[in-house]
Amino acid sequence: MKKLIILLLFITTGLNAQNTGNPGLSLEECIQLALDNNINLKRSHLQAETEKLNFRGTKSQVLPTINGSYNYAINKGRSIDPYTNDVIDQQFNYSNAGLRLSAQIFNGFELRNSIQRDRYNLEAAEAEKEATKQQLILDVTLAYFQVLNNRDLLNLAKLRLESTHQQTDRLKILNEQGEGNPADYTDIKGQLNNDQSAVIAAENQLEQSKLNLSSLLNMDSEVNVEEFQVLPEMDKYELSTEEIYSESLENLEVFDGQRLRINAAEEDVAVSRSLYSPEISLFAQLNTNYSSLASLLNETGTQIVETGQFINIDGTNYAVQANQGQFSQQDIPYFDQLNNNLSSVAGVSVNIPIFNGFRAKRSVALKKIQLEDARLELENTKNDYLQAIKQAHADMEAAYEDYYVLQEQVNAYEESYRVNEIRFGNGVSNIVEYIISKNNLDRSRINLANARYGFLIRVRILDYYRGV
Repeated sequence: MKKLIILLLFITTGLNAQNTGNPGLSLEECIQLALDNNINLKRSHLQAETEKLNFRGTKSQVLPTINGSYNYAINKGRSIDPYTNDVIDQQFNYSNAGLRLSAQIFNGFELRNSIQRDRYNLEAAEAEKEATKQQLILDVTLAYFQVLNNRDLLNLAKLRLESTHQQTDRLKILNEQGEGNPADYTDIKGQLNNDQSAVIAAENQLEQSKLNLSSLLNMDSEVNVEEFQVLPEMDKYELSTEEIYSESLENLEVFDGQRLRINAAEEDVAVSRSLYSPEISLFAQLNTNYSSLASLLNETGTQIVETGQFINIDGTNYAVQANQGQFSQQDIPYFDQLNNNLSSVAGVSVNIPIFNGFRAKRSVALKKIQLEDARLELENTKNDYLQAIKQAHADMEAAYEDYYVLQEQVNAYEESYRVNEIRFGNGVSNIVEYIISKNNLDRSRINLANARYGFLIRVRILDYYRGV
């Protein structure tokens, strides 16, 4: 493992660069670009922010609500005088203002459970954000290795083509001079076409892997990666599948996120059960009003007026007179009315559920189903990860063993090709033996490169599952 860590550090720093004019991006730079630009990661950040706002909104419900109201209107036609409560038929202006306070005291612990539920959802969203980040780093690393692998395969294909070109040129000269077997020249031309096709296929594979990496980085332009030489030493991976799986359960954020979602679902069941409980709340209200018809009568003095009655004294009628007060009408100012007409009310409200069409029962049953689904989702994820770990571990061990077998194979085919190339050049062997020897060497080199990168990729996957 120590050598593997050295290898990964070697990759990220881009040592032994071969192309200093265009060094390309290191693995570390690609990962940082992905963390800055990847759309899925940005969406996970938005989801976490949404859960944070939901949590804050739920917590704020413990505070009392205070609402004010105000209106001003003109009334025409038959109506009730808001000042005297008399029926009138005239135009007047009126205004109302009020202030209402409401505070919930008890509702079956719905609010407490809702706060706890949204807290779990917030923590789950944060864990899922980190899980998305971990997965993105792995995907970028694997895509980066795939570009390197395909680039090595392209270089091998070009070397094959160059070697075949040299033999083709030599046989062409011999064929033009009338020496040798003409079929050797046509056979080597056919091999040249195969090698040209292999280069085209390798270039396409490299382009596809670059496009995949560009997609993860959310970049429109083509991504060029660093030129470096991978260290050939590969250490055997010592951890078993059981050890890797045990670490994944403890360290991977994806499992933490799903456990928190289960906790949130359990709290959601408790929230639904609160529909069976009575709700108790306090309320208070302050009201006032204004009417343009409201007025005061002020006494301005008195005067003697006849009452319309008479008294008879000795046969003579005398009119009865009396003092009568004199008044003037004065409108009551707007703010004076608002101050004089103040009224307040305060009380306790109790809402007792008796029958609600089985809404509470259905709600609890639905939340229980969602809870069970969350538990099954966690078990399904565990099974998927266990199978993936077993597959990656088996592939890693196969690639490790295959690598050293292929190394011996490459050494053997290199010697065989060296001998057959000399023999063919001296006219001792035929073109068929040469092509077979060349193809064997080329295939073994390709398989060796695939085994090398296959091992490194599986090791990185297993490290991801361990959460390191």
